[in-house]
Amino acid sequence: MRETITTEGGYLSIETGAAKPGATTIVERKGLGHPDTLADHLAEQLSRAYSRYTVERFGAVLHHNFDKLALLGGASEVRYGAGRMTAPVRVLVNGRAAPMCGDEKIPVEEIVEAEVRAFFAERLPEVSEHLTITFNITSNSSPGAVLTGDAVPNRTRWFNPRSIDDLRERRVRLSNDTSLGTGWAPENPFESFVRELVDHFSGESDFTLSHAWCGSDVKLMGYWDGEQADVVLCVPQKSRLVASRAEYVRNTESVLAECHRLAGLRLPRAETRFRLNARDVLEKDELYLTYTGSSIESGDEGVVGRGNRVNGLITPLRPMNLEGANGKNPVYHVGKLYNIAAQRLAQRLHEATDGHAEVHLVSTTGQRLDQPWRILVRLSSSEVETDKVQALVAESLEGFPALTDELVSDGIVLS
Repeated sequence: MRETITTEGGYLSIETGAAKPGATTIVERKGLGHPDTLADHLAEQLSRAYSRYTVERFGAVLHHNFDKLALLGGASEVRYGAGRMTAPVRVLVNGRAAPMCGDEKIPVEEIVEAEVRAFFAERLPEVSEHLTITFNITSNSSPGAVLTGDAVPNRTRWFNPRSIDDLRERRVRLSNDTSLGTGWAPENPFESFVRELVDHFSGESDFTLSHAWCGSDVKLMGYWDGEQADVVLCVPQKSRLVASRAEYVRNTESVLAECHRLAGLRLPRAETRFRLNARDVLEKDELYLTYTGSSIESGDEGVVGRGNRVNGLITPLRPMNLEGANGKNPVYHVGKLYNIAAQRLAQRLHEATDGHAEVHLVSTTGQRLDQPWRILVRLSSSEVETDKVQALVAESLEGFPALTDELVSDGIVLS
């Protein structure tokens, strides 16, 4: 059943009794050291750092976006028990940022460089001394600054404000784009297992703390039919901590044993098959052996928006969109705010109805941020009180100022 309600900004459609997702699942997750994840998280860190600086100095987040950042892989030399970087990783900082507020200069490049180096020092310390940073940061205004005389169009002040009074969003927040935010809940057991397994090998865990050779550029592709799981997993090893081919093989056996242990805990009634480092050719010493633990050392590239979605997964059989949320302005960029809001709203609707929930928020550029053009809520439950759904939707849309503060101050890492 569908009910469509006219809202102040557009339409809210509520579908009840919608079909639940089938058991068949295809899911991918990229770990902390994957080049695309590195690009996503670095772009978000730059946005947070710039936002915090401008809030502290001027009392507001000034206009910026770093969501076109890219990483170009370097080159390395890998040997058993050794290794080194032979060419640097190139960081292309592409985007826009206000360079001044009134007469006060903002040290944009200094902020960015400090954050880039701190990020790699923490995430991939072997790379931190082998970086080339290229700044492609402009302060050009968006389309719409039509000259009709000697007056300066307001739009040209977006990235060159005389004071924070020139920031229109301090009076009303308008969507910066016509875009889509998507969310759904709950995850099925296999999707949760994929998240946990990748984090277990790419982040800090008992396994990685006791197996220092384990690199962080982990990637998983999984298929699940409700009873059987088939997983293709890539887990690198750090060359200076692996003395021989035989030691590399023993380490892969440790990884596989850990995979089966976790599968037994999380998917106890399922048959789970694992294929690890499928491209290895042992007799030729063609192995997933790296100096840094990431393929960014040897030619691979990373680009914002090509990695995990806001919920941390890539799920082609689920509703999803292609927005790159990381690095976007946290005040009015719908590609970030609508995706986070849709995911959180879907989770709340799932908890309220004890069923599957799916949310789509569609913006129109220039329309009020809290008044989407289209809102689609799909619920598997048939017994739903429309008034409660409307109240949860309204509460979510009213929460954008608090979400902005959370993104700036608390340092949420997307995906």
